[in-house]
Amino acid sequence: MEKAEQNTSNMSLPKSPTGIQGFDEITAGGLPAGRPTLVCGGAGCGKTLFGMEFLVRGATQFNEPGVFMSFEENNEELIINVASLGFELENLIKNKKIVLDHVHVERSEIEETGEYDLEALFIRLGYAIDSIGAKRVVLDTIESLFAGLPNQLILRAELRRLFRWLKDKGVTAVITGERGNETLTRQGLEEYVSDCVIMLDHRVTEQTSIRRLRVVKYRGSIHGTNEYPFLIDETGFSVLPVTSLGLEHIVSNERISSGIKALDDMLEGKGYYRGSTVLVSGTAGIGKTSIAAHFAEAACERGERVLYFCFEESPNQLMRNMLSIGIKLEPWVKKGLLKFQASRPTLYGLEMHLAVTHKFVNEFKPDIVILDPISTFDIGEKEFEVKTLLMRIIDFLKVNQITALFTNLTSAECSIESSDVRISSLIDTWLLLRDIELNGERNRGMYILKSRGMANSNQIREFVLTNHGVELRDVYIGASGVLTGSARIAQEALENSEVLTRKHEIELKKREIARKRRALEAKLATIRTDFGSEESEAIKIIEAEREMIKRLEQDKIEMAVSRKAKTRKNSTKNLKK
Repeated sequence: MEKAEQNTSNMSLPKSPTGIQGFDEITAGGLPAGRPTLVCGGAGCGKTLFGMEFLVRGATQFNEPGVFMSFEENNEELIINVASLGFELENLIKNKKIVLDHVHVERSEIEETGEYDLEALFIRLGYAIDSIGAKRVVLDTIESLFAGLPNQLILRAELRRLFRWLKDKGVTAVITGERGNETLTRQGLEEYVSDCVIMLDHRVTEQTSIRRLRVVKYRGSIHGTNEYPFLIDETGFSVLPVTSLGLEHIVSNERISSGIKALDDMLEGKGYYRGSTVLVSGTAGIGKTSIAAHFAEAACERGERVLYFCFEESPNQLMRNMLSIGIKLEPWVKKGLLKFQASRPTLYGLEMHLAVTHKFVNEFKPDIVILDPISTFDIGEKEFEVKTLLMRIIDFLKVNQITALFTNLTSAECSIESSDVRISSLIDTWLLLRDIELNGERNRGMYILKSRGMANSNQIREFVLTNHGVELRDVYIGASGVLTGSARIAQEALENSEVLTRKHEIELKKREIARKRRALEAKLATIRTDFGSEESEAIKIIEAEREMIKRLEQDKIEMAVSRKAKTRKNSTKNLKK
């Protein structure tokens, strides 16, 4: 018993990968192998293209030939329709990778005879499968196959028979069906006999078209249960695989420059963390795009790839405008390091913007992503949807270690320390640009509201847009607050004047000291001269006196000799001593 339970737990449902970007992640591997899958939806939602891409990817990527049996479009129409997706069916048919079979079902014939079964279909489909050794089958659409059959009992029996026959053949089948009014399909039966049910939805909300996909059921397998936006473009299907990612992404300790040295100095002299999110918010004309352009240029100079989403300006206009501050972006576009993706937010729905962002990031594989500005998305009643969109973009970029910079326009009525899209809690580094109005002037100031994981300056720095980029200056604090513009110039002039005055006073003091020193030295020189003269005279007098003493002694000796007085002679000797 225990052994049986262990074997059951180790068993997993075999799956057939579709090759459709994002879909295999949602379904944890693809469609159930050897079982039928129902793909249902309204007109124009992409059911036929889903089935066709399932076959083409299987034939080209997984070496699994396939059969496409159509009950509506003929072979020529199918070949032309899917050529827009880059699928060359003629070559695949020639190489016996795919078989196209158009089956014409005449409703009037069914109504006249009153008899209907699928035996002939099984024979025809079985021959097509065996002719190329097909592993995949698509039936498009099941409504056409059972059109005009009023008996629900026969319909249910034939549906079960069809699905059982496909399972017995061991092929992975996709069966498309039109959506009913209150059911997934018109008959309301197919979803119950299918092992996997995929619903495609093409809705229009506020004049904006959105396509979404949902896995309604998947027997024997875990799967995503949310609605996922998807695209149909020149490369085929592209499904956004996640609604919201977790918080288990890897973080980096590497730091990258903002492109503005003074701003890097405010961030410990190192800049942002790689893989972090940066928000630059401020009022109109404050310089948000200029700071974003600096960041893009610095990344390209490091050899990194930058994907720049423009929602207000065309790429050519943005590049031209940045030339006025000395930032040249066009050379990096030509080198392939910088790519612009420009579109109005109203071009797609919010979910479609998310899918497009995923698509371009996956294709270009950037190191830096810039969204400028995110405030152009219609907020209003869509505040929650916009926040969800941006949260999902942020999570996606963090998982891929992509550094993101968002610019956000704040209105004058709102607090500058809040964002209209309410994503400040998701941001790692938040730069606030503010207007400083003083003495009839409007000047720019910048400060760092927060920067997670690093020390940062608490100064409000004035910055100006020069012909060599953004230049940050030290802000003067006066009695009335921060001084910028002409008030700052006046303050600088005042301080410079005070410095010059003090320097002049110092020079005067130096000259006075030098004059007194010279006077003192002159006096000392005179005293030394007088002293020298007096010293010389005194020495002469001393020498003369000594000579006089010597003569007196000599005279006494001579007198004693002349008198021959020894006693006196002896006394003279005593005097010498």
